[in-house]
Amino acid sequence: MDWSPDSWRSRRARHIPTDYPDPAALAAVEAELSTYPPLVFAGEARTLRRALAQVARGEAFLLQGGDCAESFKEFHPNNIRDTFRVMLQMSVALTFGAGVPVVKVGRIAGQFAKPRSEPTETRDGVTLPSYRGDNINGMEFDERVRAPDPQRLLKSYGQAAATLNLIRAFATGGYADLHNVHKWNLEFVSDNPQGDRYSHLADRISETLTFMEACGITAEEVRPLREVEFFTSHEALLLGYEQAMTRIDSTTGRWYDTSAHLVWIGDRTRQLDGAHVEFCRGIENPIGVKCGPTLAPDELLRLLDILDPENDPGRIVLIARFGADNVSSGLPPLVKAVRKAGRQVVWSSDPMHGNTIKTESGVKTRRFEAILSEVGSFFDVCRAEGAIPGGVHFEMTGQNVTECLGGAYQISEEELASRYHTHCDPRLNASQALELAFILADRLKSARDGSGSA
Repeated sequence: MDWSPDSWRSRRARHIPTDYPDPAALAAVEAELSTYPPLVFAGEARTLRRALAQVARGEAFLLQGGDCAESFKEFHPNNIRDTFRVMLQMSVALTFGAGVPVVKVGRIAGQFAKPRSEPTETRDGVTLPSYRGDNINGMEFDERVRAPDPQRLLKSYGQAAATLNLIRAFATGGYADLHNVHKWNLEFVSDNPQGDRYSHLADRISETLTFMEACGITAEEVRPLREVEFFTSHEALLLGYEQAMTRIDSTTGRWYDTSAHLVWIGDRTRQLDGAHVEFCRGIENPIGVKCGPTLAPDELLRLLDILDPENDPGRIVLIARFGADNVSSGLPPLVKAVRKAGRQVVWSSDPMHGNTIKTESGVKTRRFEAILSEVGSFFDVCRAEGAIPGGVHFEMTGQNVTECLGGAYQISEEELASRYHTHCDPRLNASQALELAFILADRLKSARDGSGSA
């Protein structure tokens, strides 16, 4: 294959800042990063590909979620823990509903950079570069802070490494043991309907574990009862960083991007002749592709030819992000074309990005009802076209934020400002995320029992 980790540099790279004050300093940082240890390992990425192949066959369900954009300011072990345990809660609810394993992939330990609609921002007659994520520049509207700083790449690597270290400890060190299922309930969720429902579910799990132990089946003997597999993902936007983290696997001789287990190509950077597609075609990681209203069926099939010429199940996750009003008309042609071509992919729903709105006061938010509507339509379209609705992709947090309208607490426009902490797009809080997981679980259970569609 005529590919190398730097072959993307001969292509047009959209949404990558070109205004670094000192390009030589950027090159030096990228060279330094190329000597750093990998954040993830090739064998882990292969494990994820095998799990995603199960999802593609309908034998597992994909749960992908986490921050819109990680920040240096919110970096704290408690925040990492709370997001991790919400993912555990959601996966337990979905496992009971779907009756299949849940593949857990976090938008974490690397999801810093974000493409922006406009390269600059103007306030009171002053124009500065847009905020692009903490690994590029700062959020404060200050000329010095908004200048891209390559040293931020080193800090983001350190934060990602520390985050992964803690997540691995949680996943394998006893915290994820199903015997702790009651302890995963967050305090601010425990006193609402989702907390009550989760407590009832936890009681059923505890009873089941007691029965299994009486039969001689214990967590010491059955690893999935005491540990979980948790994978990381982010948008492969800053290709200089991704190139620096790309290494040859000593066991297979193939290239892997060791910055995350799965990376995805955004809806704004999936040009067939673009730098991001060129980079991703040469790495062996699972690749996500965001599919929006501007993606034509022929273009999608050509993307699959480039990114997955061998049609390998588990290689490609197609992440639909249309918006509640557009998914029923925009998604069917894509699903139909992919199915007709015999492509083995994972179909996942991102109901967040197509449903972003602004309130009258200019606050960016999303309505819970729109998010739920898009997920429901996604399931309906996949089933109608003979495809498997394999997963969901949420922007969410374990923090008690008020960034999305609605949900069981019925967050109003007036309440948004009380705990609006996101650095970029609005996220579901733990209560809303768990509520959505239970709704999905009910739908999956109905389909499994033959009493409804999913």
